[in-house]
Amino acid sequence: MEPTSLRSFLEIPYDQLEEMNLAAKQQRIDRVDPAKVKAERVKYLAGEKRIKAVTVCFSDLEGRLHMLDYDKKFLLKSYDNLTFDGSSIRGFSQQSESDLRLGVDWPATYWLPSDVFGPGKVLVFGEVLDREGKAYAGDMRGVLKQYLAKLFAKDGSVCYAANEIEGFLFKGRDAERHFHETGKFEYVSTGGYYHSLPTDPLRNFIDAAAEAQRAMGFENEKDHPEVAPSQFEMNFSYAEALIAADQFQLYKLLCRQIAQRMDMTASFLPKPVTGINGSGAHTNISVGRKGKNVFYDKAGQDGVSKLAWEFIDRILNAGSDLCLILNPSVNAYRRLDPHFEAPNQIKVSAIDRGAMIRIPLGNERSARIEVRSVGPDTNIYQTLYALFRTGFEGAGADPKDEAKRARTRFLPDNIQDAVRLFKQSKWMVELFGESVHGKFAEVKMGAAERCPKLLGTTVKAGEVQFHHEVTNQYLWNRF
Repeated sequence: MEPTSLRSFLEIPYDQLEEMNLAAKQQRIDRVDPAKVKAERVKYLAGEKRIKAVTVCFSDLEGRLHMLDYDKKFLLKSYDNLTFDGSSIRGFSQQSESDLRLGVDWPATYWLPSDVFGPGKVLVFGEVLDREGKAYAGDMRGVLKQYLAKLFAKDGSVCYAANEIEGFLFKGRDAERHFHETGKFEYVSTGGYYHSLPTDPLRNFIDAAAEAQRAMGFENEKDHPEVAPSQFEMNFSYAEALIAADQFQLYKLLCRQIAQRMDMTASFLPKPVTGINGSGAHTNISVGRKGKNVFYDKAGQDGVSKLAWEFIDRILNAGSDLCLILNPSVNAYRRLDPHFEAPNQIKVSAIDRGAMIRIPLGNERSARIEVRSVGPDTNIYQTLYALFRTGFEGAGADPKDEAKRARTRFLPDNIQDAVRLFKQSKWMVELFGESVHGKFAEVKMGAAERCPKLLGTTVKAGEVQFHHEVTNQYLWNRF
């Protein structure tokens, strides 16, 4: 007599997963009434007996992704009364105001590849709320979502984004956590740009990650080894800004998960190894209205419109103030090194890759601006909110100050200076509010003070073990 399985949890083939996730994505694009989507999801969860849990995820102020698994039956009864302890999350809330609520953003549901995340689960993004059920000011995803909705309600403006997220693949699990013991990272490949044999460890990782992304509805474009040894980049299509930001977070999550399954580590430290190129997350943005790309102008300078040039001017004018948002870690300032194609100059160029903003070649569909100084460890919700709001509402450079506009200005080369400029900026206070502005500066300074101010020529243990994306609660709690 053949043994029967005691468990029957949901496992969906990749091609079917892709169809389901693309359909859910289209509902977000079509702005289907969230109440209708909620009713669909609740009915689906109640009827699908093979689902055991729902993963509700949210990002903290620094951009770390947090996940809570709720038993499906419990969630269906309690989704309007989910709570968690915000004081246990660095930079989120004080002990005296620790209780926070977690809403469910039902349209932002993803069906997961069971071989990567385990069978019987679906994932949905959460919305952090305060005790009264109002949007929590420190939840940058919620802040971005509200701002995008406001723009659309005003004049139909739709913000688009695409990120080119680079990372490194190193030998061994949890290589970052063990860096303070080993003092080094080991490459899995030394091939370099585009060079990777079809079945070497780097290519196997890229293939597996690309397959998972495709199944999750990312709409892949291209993937390849990057310039530095053991470095990778996987590109997926332009999307509305909130969808793009959610995919940014899921991209890093699935890369880490797949690497770990292969006994390797996917690292998004901006510059984990000196002497080679670092990793960036070049952020392409544009704005559409009534199906038209309003950043495009065939007759405009470099093929972009007056609005696009206003965006560029305002972002560059706030470049130093924005630097901490785009580059929020000690290690990020190693990447802003002019010897490695680093975008550390506060200027715009169609060809110079050392410029903070580049204008890629484009047509009516693809015209955009590329903010090159963004690091892969940024809080992408905070970054997109800051870039779009600065582009629409920030102050441009004074036309009378030609001398200032003509000379080459540089971004800060260390986090201490970036924190100082951020703290002094009235525009940053206006963007985030005094409380969030102060909390973000405080938590960034907390990491900075655990590391030498002068970066030097070798990566220090402190900038890795106290990096906000390196989950080593034990080491943090020793201070």
